[in-house]
This record gives sequence, structure tokens and C-alpha cells, in this order.
Amino acid sequence: MKKLEINNRRFLGSKYKLLKFIENTVIENCKDIKTVIDVFSGTGVVGDLFVKAGKEVYFNDCLKSNYYSYKAFFEPVKVDINKLENIINEYNNKEIDEENYFSENFSNTYFSSKDCKKIGFIRDNIEKRYNEKKINEREKSILVTSLIYSMDRVANTVGHYDAYRKIKKIEDKFYMYMLDIKKGGEKKTHISNQDANEFIRNVKADLIYIDPPYNSRQYCDAYHLLENVAVWNKPKVYGVAKKMDRTNLKSIYCTNKAIDAFEDLIKNCNCKYILVSYNNTGDRANSRSNAKISDLQIKEILEKRGKVKVFEQPYNNFTTGKSISINHKERLFLCETSKSSKGSKVILKDNESFAKSPLNYTGGKYKLLPQFENIFPKEIDTFVDFFCGGANVAANSTAKKIIAIDKEPNLIKTLELFKNYDYIDIVNKVETIIKKYKLSNTYKNGHNFYGKDSSSGLGKYNKENYLKLRKDYNNMKNSKNKDFIFLTLVIYSFNHQIRFNRKGKYNVPVGKRDFNNSIRKNLLDFCRKLAVKDITFANMDYKKFKIETLTSKDFCYCDPPYYLGDASYNENDGWNENKEKELLEFLNKIDKHGVKFALSNVTEHKGSKNEILINWAIENQYNIHNLNYNYSNSNYHLKNKNQLTKEVLITNY
Repeated sequence: MKKLEINNRRFLGSKYKLLKFIENTVIENCKDIKTVIDVFSGTGVVGDLFVKAGKEVYFNDCLKSNYYSYKAFFEPVKVDINKLENIINEYNNKEIDEENYFSENFSNTYFSSKDCKKIGFIRDNIEKRYNEKKINEREKSILVTSLIYSMDRVANTVGHYDAYRKIKKIEDKFYMYMLDIKKGGEKKTHISNQDANEFIRNVKADLIYIDPPYNSRQYCDAYHLLENVAVWNKPKVYGVAKKMDRTNLKSIYCTNKAIDAFEDLIKNCNCKYILVSYNNTGDRANSRSNAKISDLQIKEILEKRGKVKVFEQPYNNFTTGKSISINHKERLFLCETSKSSKGSKVILKDNESFAKSPLNYTGGKYKLLPQFENIFPKEIDTFVDFFCGGANVAANSTAKKIIAIDKEPNLIKTLELFKNYDYIDIVNKVETIIKKYKLSNTYKNGHNFYGKDSSSGLGKYNKENYLKLRKDYNNMKNSKNKDFIFLTLVIYSFNHQIRFNRKGKYNVPVGKRDFNNSIRKNLLDFCRKLAVKDITFANMDYKKFKIETLTSKDFCYCDPPYYLGDASYNENDGWNENKEKELLEFLNKIDKHGVKFALSNVTEHKGSKNEILINWAIENQYNIHNLNYNYSNSNYHLKNKNQLTKEVLITNY
């Protein structure tokens, strides 16, 4: 008799093809693993991997159909294999003509009418044998699992039971197979059928493996038919797909509450290592396929418990037949928990990619960094950024030492937060303020929670509470908490602008966005970039900087307000002709001191030319590098967007 192995079942998100990836990750990065908990065991293939490696393994799943499978393959209870094979042979040789629950409800849908009669009879008979004590509980589990696996091999589906294929005649092809099992099961296994978050509170292991549902596709919807057969309460079914009531089986991990559930789960893990399997499904046309928890959120939550490493490899996942994954990657997040369970500051090596400032500061040069890289000197001792703004240029400098200067004190205080506080600490501080002032949090709840989509924005929802936050900030005395409130204000403000009125009060109106995934990702990358830099932030006027402290090995960069610009920092004659000339003379002094410099500016804007700048560059024989960039897309008031802005970088070398 052909026997079925544990992996011989089609299952959404099955990790069978990733077992080697999981195994190698654990072997190479985890020490002294003796016990393993598989929280969302699914078909049980990952738990089986660790059983074969000689580990003590805990299996758990909320679906009874999976629970029976673990008992069948692993429960340390002796069974009579010959007896079970004889029963299965008896089932295969028996002709069934009588109608039953299964045939009355499912004939000519997922199976032919004849096959439905046999399946219904077999399931009734298994229950009868068990009630008459002719088979023990594990033997019942083996027969039920054999039935489910055999059904799945011939079902008229694409691998799940959300729908069946509409064909004229369904063939009679059901045949029941025996499982490939050990007579006495596996001694070092524990089997549970619980909610994952309740289960995790009562167990302890060296390694906890977590493979939660990724998106809104509920497993109880995809496998309702097999769950119906496993439980066998013969419920009423409805709809074209013939589903029973699955209310008690719905997973919170398939909803907008997934993040809170995951955070609760991780918080209660009692182990040395936490290994989370998740993928980068990203945004798709079919929103049901979009991951409920982002990579960033997983990292955030895990880093509260300890040091995190991320591993990935390409993977063609099993889908529902309607979508194709391009560049799909399966990721493993490995957390080595700290003894205090309070996590640790995670410092990563500087990577080759540029980090974008979480401050969407007007005129930020993030998009120009690749061009700057080709123009700036390759080796710099001290890099001085005189108008650092959001610090995109300073933070991404490879100089040995970096000094970032700006005259806006609140900006410098905020940049110092990014330097001096761990990312998780900043997130916790900001989220506390968000919660206190009842601002939106689409990162956790999504846009629909607030009755908005991502394009219409959240301004109307946040306006009243934002204004209260702004008022409280403007009336506060200086403190670190005030700095975090300022950061929160900027995040929720219009265009994330930093602007104060003549009385020194922050006066930017509410914006359309909140502390979303994009800002958090930028914050994480930026904090980590700063963590490995020798960087100092200084609140001062550029003219007060002592040029004589610089040498020929140093480099100065200026990105001043543009004389031709009309950004908020240029209101009320903020940057005028005199200030333009003062800066150009300052740069001449730097040149005479033998120090290289680069100046960002525009030579043309909205039909006007900066003759002062152009003549200065020509007279001093400085080089004008034309850059591929303009600001027309970010100007809400520019009527003729064909009027080019010529962005340049002027250097003295």
C-alpha cells in the first residue's frame, strides 16, 4: 500500500520547500537547541524537521484538521498499523449507495456524488469505531488524517476550498491511503489545539518558531471542508462554496489587529531564540494578498526582546491561483532574546545604500545623493554641512568626522534625538503621544479604520487633536518630552514642515499623513546610519564657524535657502540679496583657506536667473555642475510647470 508522508498535502504557506533554509539558519545562528515550539504548525512540516533532528517539539494549531495530523504522525501512543491498513483496505473495497451528510451537501462540487457517499460513510464509520472503542484516539486521528490527505489529492480545486472548479462531470477517483507513521509515534513531542496567543503563555523552549498567517485570507475559509470532516459535527453549510459557520475559527492575524496580536505573542515568548517566518508580499492589486504586518513592524516588535538578524531567499509561494509573485522572497527574522526581556539597542554596520531623513525638510537633497557621490571628494577627514536641514547629506557622508550645522534650534534638537535615542525608544515615545492625543495610527490600524483611503488623507480626522497638541507644545517649557512632541507635530503637520511665526510659535496646519510605514522605515534607516557615524549637530549661524580649524583634507557643503526660491523658509524676506552675497563671500574665504567646498543652488527658477550666483562662479572660476532634478512637482502654486528650475552644484575644485 502506498503511504502518504506529512508533506503530501497542498497547504497555503507551506514551508516544505524552505526546510533547508530554516534548518541552516538555526544550525548556523542558534546554540544548544534542545526544545522547539512550533506555534502555528500548519501541516507540521517544520516541527517534523526538528523531530528528525532529535529535538523535543511542541506542535500547535487552532484547526482540528491539523491537530489530528500531529497526533497521527507524532503522538507517543502505540497503534496497530496492520489493523489500520486492513480498515483502509476495507473502505477502498466497499461500494456505498446510501446518502449521508457529506453526499447530501457536497455531491458534484469538490467531489463526485459517488466519492461523496464514500467519504461520508468512511467518516461516520471512523467515529463509530472510536465510540465503540475499537480504535484508540491516535488510531482515530490516523484514519481521519488519512481520509483528509486522500481527499486533498483528488479534490476538484486549485488547492484550497474557497471555490471548486465548475466542470460538466467530476470523475470518481477517491482512494484512501495509509500514512507513513511510526508505530509508537515520537516520544519527545507535545501536541496542542489552542489559540496561539493563549498557548504561548504556558510553554517554554530554547527556540520558538512562528509562522503566522500573512494576509486577510483566513485558513478556515480555505480549508473549511477539511475542517468540517475533521470535527464532524455535521453543521449546516451555505453559499456556493458550501461553508459552515467558522466564526470561532477566524484568526486575528488576518485582520487589522494582527500587529497587536503579534506584539502580545512575542512579549510572552519564553525562550532563547525566536524565529519568525514572514514574506514580502508587499502591495498587490488584490488587497487580500497584502501582508498584514510589515517587515519593519516585525523588526520593531522583535527588537524589544533582543538582537535581530534577517535572512532571506527567493521563494515561489503557493498562491490561490489568481496571482503570480514576482521577486517574492521568504524572510526569516531571528531574535536572540536578552535576559532582561527588555531588548537591546541594535546597532547595524553602515550599509552601502543611502538613508533618507525622516524629516521631509523643504529642499532636501536625498534624491541628489547619487550625483553628489560622484562629485564630492572621495576621502574627507571632516565634513561640515553648514545648512544641514533634514541632514540627508550629512548623515550619508563617508567622512571620518561630520559636523552638521543649522540655525533652527528645534531642528537640531530633533536630529539629536535621532542620534542619541534608539529607534525603538523614539517609536515608543511618539506612540505614547499619539495615543494620548488620539491621533490616527494607520501603521497599526490601516486607513479604512479611520474611514479614509491613503489618497484622501487624514487631515479631517486629526485636525482637532492635532491643534490641541500644537497648542500644548507652544505653551510648554523646554524638556526632552517637548522635543518628542515637536517631532510628533512635524510628522502630523502639513508637508512635515518646520515653521514658526514671529512670536516663536509653531504654526504649521495639520497634514494628510501620520506616523506611517514610510516615515518609520526612514526613521529606522536614519537612526542606524547615525549610530555608526562620528557626527555632531550644532545650533549656530554658519558665519560663527571657525574656518581656521579646517585643513585641506576637510570639506564644506552648503545648501542655503535659495535666493530665487519661494519655500516657507524664504518668507518675510528670509533670504535676501545681502544674505546671498554674505554667503558667497564666506565661501571665498573657505577657498582662500585651501579647503574644498560645494554649494547647492539654482541658477534659474520660474523664468528668473540668479545673476549674482552665476557671475560669482564665473569670476572666481568655480565649476558649475548641472544636476538632474527640479522642484516643480512639489510646488503647489506653480501654474506653469514647464518653467524649469536648474539645480546646480558649484565647487571650487
